[in-house]
Amino acid sequence: MSGIFGMIPSVLMIVSPILITACGGMICERSGVVNIALEGLMGIGAFAASAFHVLNEAALGGASIWIALLIAGVCGVVMSSIHAYASISLNADQTISGTGINLMVNGITIFMSQILFNADRTQPYQMGMRPIMALGGIYPTAFIAVVVIVLAWFVMYKLPVGLRLRACGEHPAAAASVGIPVKKYRYMAVLISGFLGGLAGGCLVLTETIQFTSNTINGAGFIALAAVSFGRWKPIGITWSSLLFGTAVAFSIYVVNIPSLRNLPTEFFNLIPYVITILALVAFSGKNYAPLAAGKPYDKGAS
Repeated sequence: MSGIFGMIPSVLMIVSPILITACGGMICERSGVVNIALEGLMGIGAFAASAFHVLNEAALGGASIWIALLIAGVCGVVMSSIHAYASISLNADQTISGTGINLMVNGITIFMSQILFNADRTQPYQMGMRPIMALGGIYPTAFIAVVVIVLAWFVMYKLPVGLRLRACGEHPAAAASVGIPVKKYRYMAVLISGFLGGLAGGCLVLTETIQFTSNTINGAGFIALAAVSFGRWKPIGITWSSLLFGTAVAFSIYVVNIPSLRNLPTEFFNLIPYVITILALVAFSGKNYAPLAAGKPYDKGAS
């Protein structure tokens, strides 16, 4: 039992980036824009955070970590602006646009790593984000995730801006008929998702590893995307689904500490998070809870 409780800080460390990213995906899709670029947004954020921290930790010390997280979020905004322009202004297919972002980020991060570090990865940094020992070794990223999801719930369901944003994802024509600038709200939602995706990538790379590589994100963005769907596009839902999927990832990592399972192939355990994700989506599929206009370009002149 003590071993299970001892895993809690590590589970929260893994869950936090997934939850932050899923929150961004939820906001984006509630506005009517499907965002499968979450993997790429996390990737650009992770690279930016790691590269900045490696180059500046000696001069800035601990402050470098927090500046790196901010830069990670800003880089996510810049990358998501491409998706926003293609999907909202050009009415491009949102799935293809998101896929393009994922592929482009993979190339950009490796290219920039070659320029800055003469390798396909960043150099290792000396000081990552340390856990808060007074709270049982819980990393600060867990508290960032809590703040993000609570703030998202409050804005989405307690403020007029949240109601308008949700209207843009359900009935954009009706929203426009009462003066709501649908495209403006969709742009805002996509850029917010970019910031949160980049921030989550920074949180991941500064807690779960010591450098950025092409395998750092390793599907976390796609798991976050599944958490949005499994969580019914609602804050409480994506919180529980992120916890489920994140725990599955943590279990796949720490299962080697269980003597009876230690001799099984590691590839078997690496499959666990993705198998659980697929099974959960299949088991609880049925009624479509997605916003009615999700994935549909808004044409102001259409009826």
